[in-house]
Amino acid sequence: MAHKKAGGSSKNGRDSNAQRRGVKRFGGQEVLAGNILVRQVGSKVHAGKNVGTGKDYTLFATVDGEVKYEKFTRKKKVKTRVHIVPVLTFFLRVNFSYFTSPSTVANKV
Repeated sequence: MAHKKAGGSSKNGRDSNAQRRGVKRFGGQEVLAGNILVRQVGSKVHAGKNVGTGKDYTLFATVDGEVKYEKFTRKKKVKTRVHIVPVLTFFLRVNFSYFTSPSTVANKV
């Protein structure tokens, strides 16, 4: 009888799913309270003002506003910190020129 030998099985061919880590909201973007800013392992990016840290070091916004990243030095190493500028100050800063421009003031009088 003619037989064909069975093909050998490979020990390769497996892979794990991606963890989807990294920066989710970049500097200058507007966020809502609760939005995730960074997913990370360990504290590569540190929490600043109006930012909370989850048990897996996930950084999230605690107030509505604009994302701002900054570099700072700690123990002779340059680190990154993320803040949220609250929405009220963000709104006033963006629209301040509109409310104080001469043409707008003249139209309102």
